[in-house]
Amino acid sequence: MPKQGDDRQEGYIAVPGGQIWYRVVRAGKGVPLLTLHGGPGTPHDYLEPLEGLAHDRPVIFYDQLGCGKSERPDDPSLWQRQRFVEELEQIRQALKLEQVHLFGHSWGSMLAIDYALTRPPGLRSLILASPALSIPRWLQDMEQYRNNLPDDVQMILKQHENNGTTDSEEYQQAAMVFYRQYLCRLNPWPELLERTLAGEGTEVYQTMWGPSEFFMTGNLLHYDAIPYLDTVDIPTLLTCGRYDEAAPETTAWYQSLLPHSELAIFEQSAHMPHLEETPKYLRVLSNFLWRVESLNM
Repeated sequence: MPKQGDDRQEGYIAVPGGQIWYRVVRAGKGVPLLTLHGGPGTPHDYLEPLEGLAHDRPVIFYDQLGCGKSERPDDPSLWQRQRFVEELEQIRQALKLEQVHLFGHSWGSMLAIDYALTRPPGLRSLILASPALSIPRWLQDMEQYRNNLPDDVQMILKQHENNGTTDSEEYQQAAMVFYRQYLCRLNPWPELLERTLAGEGTEVYQTMWGPSEFFMTGNLLHYDAIPYLDTVDIPTLLTCGRYDEAAPETTAWYQSLLPHSELAIFEQSAHMPHLEETPKYLRVLSNFLWRVESLNM
């Protein structure tokens, strides 16, 4: 049974493969915002600053199957894009979200676009946060960023990738040099980000993505939504940081291909402006959501 509070509800929803944990934070009466975390396999915790939007509308978080507080079945066949799209629809039906805004961060932006392309009724808008909509383009950007790292770090990364030893401590430490520049520039990292990493679904991430953000071997390797973006006909906001691994130039290119879209770049942020510039980020999202709703009254 769901746990009820004055402004919170949490519980579990059955989907193919297991039970999904969710939480609804509600206060305002606006159209609900459903959030899709990144990874794949990186649970919702790091998105908790988005609760700041709940004074206007319900904000819903869930941990996708295989990570966080959701069940973690030992079945690699579950870690496919289409299953996560179906999972999203099942969450929406279970929570009776007849009208909804969709927020997708990083991998969640792929999930949001794939879901939007099914033409679901009642989808009012998309927020594509630090998006990854073309993996070929993503990997080009990653190569440029890697070339900016110190020579010794580049050497360590390449050596372990060539040797198949990316699970080594030396590789992980070298990868952290990249992450502190292009993932999150706060020092130290916030507790909720550390909590997210502790709850990561490693099997999901490695199956779908690979050993690191910048070295892909998983089944998303050839993902490319570019041919379909001009068919997304709902209001869309794209956001990214100036130092984002989702490069600003690439995010602007995505925005140019989406018919009813706008772009916000956060000058002090990397991949997580909702953590790095929280007040400004929430203000931009809130204004966008209310403008969408005013156009559809």
